[in-house]
Amino acid sequence: MQERVCPVCGSKEFFFDPRRGEVVCAKCGYVLQEDIIEEGPEWRAFDPEQRVRRARTGAPMTLMIHDKGLSTDIDWRDRDIHGNQIRGSYRTKLRRLRMWQRRMRINDAAERNLAFALSELDRMAAQMHLPRRVKEAAAALYRRAVMKKLIRGRSIEGMVSAALYAACRIEGIPRTLDEIAAVSKVTKKEIGRSYRFLARGLKLNLKPTSPVEYVDRFGDALNLSQRTKKRAKEILREAIRRGITSGKGPTGLAAAALYVASLLEGERKTQREVAEVAHVTEVTVRNRYKELVEKLRLDVQI
Repeated sequence: MQERVCPVCGSKEFFFDPRRGEVVCAKCGYVLQEDIIEEGPEWRAFDPEQRVRRARTGAPMTLMIHDKGLSTDIDWRDRDIHGNQIRGSYRTKLRRLRMWQRRMRINDAAERNLAFALSELDRMAAQMHLPRRVKEAAAALYRRAVMKKLIRGRSIEGMVSAALYAACRIEGIPRTLDEIAAVSKVTKKEIGRSYRFLARGLKLNLKPTSPVEYVDRFGDALNLSQRTKKRAKEILREAIRRGITSGKGPTGLAAAALYVASLLEGERKTQREVAEVAHVTEVTVRNRYKELVEKLRLDVQI
């Protein structure tokens, strides 16, 4: 990008005059640009609450609401614009308007399906402490499934859980089927079946989850240092390079690598502690640990 220079005096110092909408040379006063549109608000706010109150736009569009948040809404508080309590017949009228507003927003079976499914999705994601981008991705997948009529004849809860599981993998924040099932109203088996159907119907070509992606989360739960987590990732990457991880569950491998790294770095954790965090059995951790130590020839002192 070419640096701006005053054509009169050659100065590179300028200032913006918001009242006139002009860019002016600070040295000679030459106007380099005029009639600039001010895109900010014409009001001032001195705290976040005042900024929200004075804003004249609503919340941004979101896929997490069945109508994408584009419809109007009547506030649940029975107060007027000045904050005074509404009483008597006006209060009854307002409640009636609110009831009809809800009915108008959801006026067919497809919208009722979306409204219920997205509220369930929001509940599950909140319980799992997932970020907003995962919720939006899951909502987008579920909407695509509705458009392709993949939901018909299937459990809404199962398809919502499957969409959330797929979204976690797409966004690089993998969660196990056990974790999804813990907050869902359907079984792990039902979620797995729904996920395979969803992936096939939407042609989701998702790569298998890497055990490295679980290391940070499991390591934080075990209160391990950054050095130990880094060592566990190095062990896993070497195991992947040698083909040791093929056909084995990523959570078990991540747990075993963290157990090995904790021994190597002097932050000893028991197999039971690691297994509980990873939601696998101690036998799985022990078997994967033995494979990593033997095939990578790690010098581990128990």
